[in-house]
Amino acid sequence: MIFTVAIVGRPNVGKSSLFNKLVGRRLALVDDQPGLTRDRRVAEAEFGDTRIRLIDTAGLEDSGNELLSNMRRQTMAAVEQADLVLFMIDAREGVIPADEMFAGMVRDSGKPVIVGANKCEGRAAEPGLLETYSLGFGEPIALSAEHSIGLGDVTAAILEAAEKHAASGAPEASEDEDSETRPLKLAIVGRPNVGKSTLVNALLGEERMITGPEAGITRDSIANDLEWGGRRIKLFDTAGLRRKMRVEGRAETLSVGDALRAIRFAEVAVLVIDAERPFEKQDLTIADLIVREGRGIVIALNKWDLVKDKQGRLKELREMCERLLPQAKGVPLLPISGLKSRGLDALMAGVFEMARLWNKRLTTGKLNDWLADMVEANPPPHVGGRRLKLRYMTQANARPPTFVAFCSRPKELPESYVRYLVNGLREDFKLPGVPIRFNLRAGDNPYADKARSRR
Repeated sequence: MIFTVAIVGRPNVGKSSLFNKLVGRRLALVDDQPGLTRDRRVAEAEFGDTRIRLIDTAGLEDSGNELLSNMRRQTMAAVEQADLVLFMIDAREGVIPADEMFAGMVRDSGKPVIVGANKCEGRAAEPGLLETYSLGFGEPIALSAEHSIGLGDVTAAILEAAEKHAASGAPEASEDEDSETRPLKLAIVGRPNVGKSTLVNALLGEERMITGPEAGITRDSIANDLEWGGRRIKLFDTAGLRRKMRVEGRAETLSVGDALRAIRFAEVAVLVIDAERPFEKQDLTIADLIVREGRGIVIALNKWDLVKDKQGRLKELREMCERLLPQAKGVPLLPISGLKSRGLDALMAGVFEMARLWNKRLTTGKLNDWLADMVEANPPPHVGGRRLKLRYMTQANARPPTFVAFCSRPKELPESYVRYLVNGLREDFKLPGVPIRFNLRAGDNPYADKARSRR
């Protein structure tokens, strides 16, 4: 089945303009007059090698008028047909009660939602863009359909959703349900000759990958289907990643590129390290790459059967890891032997736990109570004679956990204070080793103005 996207929102927010830009031709009528679109319009577009069906819908209006009621039914029918809902607002007007009402209807459909904040071509749209977080659909995509701004971000978000849908083999009911039912994408990575393919063979229970003492045998990122403990996994064995200056020849260059794509495609990456030669510079570089890509990371200490003082060595390696990889504080460090198939159950338990944390969502209420405690315990510093104020915080996304805090002067908040908050999140909400993205935005609590306007 072709992946289907319904573009919905109240009248005159730019749905048809975006529809025409994504399709690549002027199919829908566009004008400043609200409500010009009445029937559903369907067209297919090609984003690279992926075909997408797009549905342009009538503006959602809350009215007893029969024509408007029919238009509303047409829109909700499109939502039911869709695999993804692209909910649009006018960023210049901000979030109004009609947006909130129809956001609730879209949320009740159970379909995945991305938010497009249209008409973001100028500074006048910034307050409305911030208000969009209050809809609870995560980080909005800032765009201007008329001026072709942000179309690449919209396309990327649609393709990411289509990829998830294809991997799950069924429509996504929710992010939590999806994370339990679709195949977990797991990449096995590391520098050459640390035993990646041997580990993959051990997990698969057969000699699927060629192994040997020579470094660089594996070139392609090979995908294998695996089931472990009742959970389906898409397992990627990758070529060894060497330092750029040591990569030789076109074949190895292509192999490295393929391995990097596997990391970006994965949800969790197992970094395989030689327990006898641990945490070399390239190990740390690969670990940093995984964290920067926002993927869950688990470290497998391979060739553990060759280690003599196992308890002492494990303690030593954990101390090294904490010191050398502060950006992945608390990352699981699991001893294994791929050759002897030892430690695999503990390794996969660590992978599943990392996937669970990578998908974790925290409520806005808990986050703001926590933020108040953190600020009280250690207030932000004074800059230029004025204290920086952190007013509000929310989780914009999971996969990985992504947080947005609203600050009086975000550019002036020291990096050390951001680290203080990230480390506090990791410790207080039990997120060991998970990449955490923490973004600062200028402005007050986005709920505050709306609360005042209703009084």
